[in-house]
Parts: sequence; structure tokens; C-alpha cells
Amino acid sequence: MRKFFYPLAIVTAIVYVVLFLNLKSNWVLNLDQHISDLLKGNQFIEFFHYFGEPAFVGVVASILVLVLWIKDHNYRGMFFALVTIAAGNVLNQLLKVWVQRPRPDIPDQIKSFSFPSGHSMTGILYLFTLAYIATEYQQSKKVKVFTWIGAITMTILIGMSRVAGSRHFATDVLAGWSMGYTWFIIAVIWYERRKRLYKKLAQEKAVE
Repeated sequence: MRKFFYPLAIVTAIVYVVLFLNLKSNWVLNLDQHISDLLKGNQFIEFFHYFGEPAFVGVVASILVLVLWIKDHNYRGMFFALVTIAAGNVLNQLLKVWVQRPRPDIPDQIKSFSFPSGHSMTGILYLFTLAYIATEYQQSKKVKVFTWIGAITMTILIGMSRVAGSRHFATDVLAGWSMGYTWFIIAVIWYERRKRLYKKLAQEKAVE
């Protein structure tokens, strides 16, 4: 990961805190209303919510862990995926219960709490984890760029789909992206430190 990605995690953490502290402020309510007016009812965008459904994310995460195990018994990578995706989902549920923000008032609305958006948070976590692992040993800069563009684009569409379907407020989605990215970078810092430590120990063992 490039060094500027780390400070960005601090910015996204601040964004989450600011949104949390201002949920009932006029500027937040106005922002939510404005974005809702732009996206509500857009069936093309709403379709992408399927890619953030818990069942879909669970299947993708399971396949990723299985591939990492079969390919080279990459236990460190497997644990990294579990920390980002599984633990990130648990964190999302805990935050929802803590904040207890009601969802938009529509018929047949989902009964769980709204802030931060689960689809947005787990979406960024599983997509960024896939992109990170897929490009970890990739030499082609072009492949890396397109992989990350794809992950970012899907992350945005999944989040927007929740507003288009009136399942979340826009600030729920922004909070989900923010906390998801912060959690992802925390996991990346741990993963890269462990990788450097493993490499150092392997070199020392080779010298002996």
C-alpha cells in the first residue's frame, strides 16, 4: 500500500466521527434529502445492492479463504481476510446497535438500524481485500490500476444502491465507507508488518 493510503484512514475515521456527532444536524438532513432526490428509484443503481448482500459477501469471502489455503497455505492471508471481512461485519453490527439510527420511513422497511450502512461497509471491505490480495504480487502496474478502479467503482455502486432503494440515508453510506476503509487499513498495517517480520526471520534463518 502506498504511504498516503495510511493518513487517508485517519481522515475517514474523522469523517465517521463528524457524521456520528451530527446525525440530527440540519446540514446532515439536507445532504441526505438532496442525495435521496438524486438517486431514489434508479433501478440500474439499485441492482448493485445484490453484490453487497450478506450471503453474497459470505460466499465470496469463503471462496477467497479457500483459494488462499489451497494455493499456498497462506494462513496469514486467510486471517487477514477474516479480520477485514468477518470482523468488519461484526464491528458494523455493533456500531449500528450503539448508534440506533432509524432507517428511512418507507413501507416494508428493513427492521435493523441504519448507521453505518452494512452493505457499504462490508462492500468496501471485501472488495478492497480482494483487490489487495489480487495485486499483492502483481508486477503489471496497468493490471493493478484496473483492479483497484474496478473495486472502487463497485464499492461506490453498492453504496449508492442503498440510497436508490431507500434502505439507507446517504450519510449512512458515507459512514459505512469511512469506517470500512479505516478498518481495512488497520488490518493492512498488521498484515504488512507480519509479512515483513516473516521475511526478516526467513532471511536470518537462511544466513544461519
